[in-house]
Amino acid sequence: MIEARHLRVLRAVAHTGSFSAAARELGCTQPAVSQQMKALEQAAGTPLLIRTGRETRLTQAGEALVRHAAGILAGLTAAEEEVAAIAGLRAGRVRLVSFPSGSSTLVPTALAKMRAAHPGTRVSLVEAEPPRSIEMLRNGDCEIALAFRYPEVRGADPAAGAEWDDLVVRPILKDRLTGLVPDGHRLAGAASACFADLAGEPWIAGCPRCRRHLVEVCESAGFTPRIDFATDDYPAVIGLVGAGLGVAALPELTLASVRPKGATTLRMEPAVHREIVALTLPDLARVPAVAAMLDQLADAAGHGR
Repeated sequence: MIEARHLRVLRAVAHTGSFSAAARELGCTQPAVSQQMKALEQAAGTPLLIRTGRETRLTQAGEALVRHAAGILAGLTAAEEEVAAIAGLRAGRVRLVSFPSGSSTLVPTALAKMRAAHPGTRVSLVEAEPPRSIEMLRNGDCEIALAFRYPEVRGADPAAGAEWDDLVVRPILKDRLTGLVPDGHRLAGAASACFADLAGEPWIAGCPRCRRHLVEVCESAGFTPRIDFATDDYPAVIGLVGAGLGVAALPELTLASVRPKGATTLRMEPAVHREIVALTLPDLARVPAVAAMLDQLADAAGHGR
């Protein structure tokens, strides 16, 4: 019989490439990993791994089992959590993954309300940007991913519209882009500005997804931005602008928890928004603890049912 614990070990070995690395990831010993893999191969009736020196590779059967493992483990998690929550959310667990600006703004309020309403439900938080957070959700590494995406500009990303088609999508917030210029900039006192007004400026860009969208928006406004600095750390973007090293366009949410010292915000016209959503798998959406956490995230943004 193939057991869930064996599948978790196989997935860890496939992900890390060795028994020792898998043991470190799982918090156990290398002999324990070896024993569980041996038991899994006996249950499967065929070799699942090929070990050559320090390298460990999957056989064709191993690859097939790893492909199915994420769905199997997600289904088991859904079953375990639903059973544990039958008695009115007195038990349960929700693993939440969020992008950084969501972690510092929407998530704390949602977690506080969740704890007050359901103190027996444990909620954990790790940070990851999409698409990594969505990959974690599909791999069974979390129950909810707080994520975002930008609207297509000139059809630049044809796959973007289908990105979440297999997931349950809970709308959370429309987050408007805000311009950011140094205090002494010629537009610092303007009521609003358009992207073309900043065509000749050096730019400071954010995460890869935000950076790509910035280029698309600027190109649709008739110019290609000169990006002098790029960083995933939004406080760093704000600091670089405040030091007079360039301009930026940031979602309003990123400015909610960081005071833009030395920088001035600009209302950009026409309005450009990113869509913030909470994502989960269809099976997990029926788990009461997950459903309750989705409600709290929506409430934190003022968009509850």
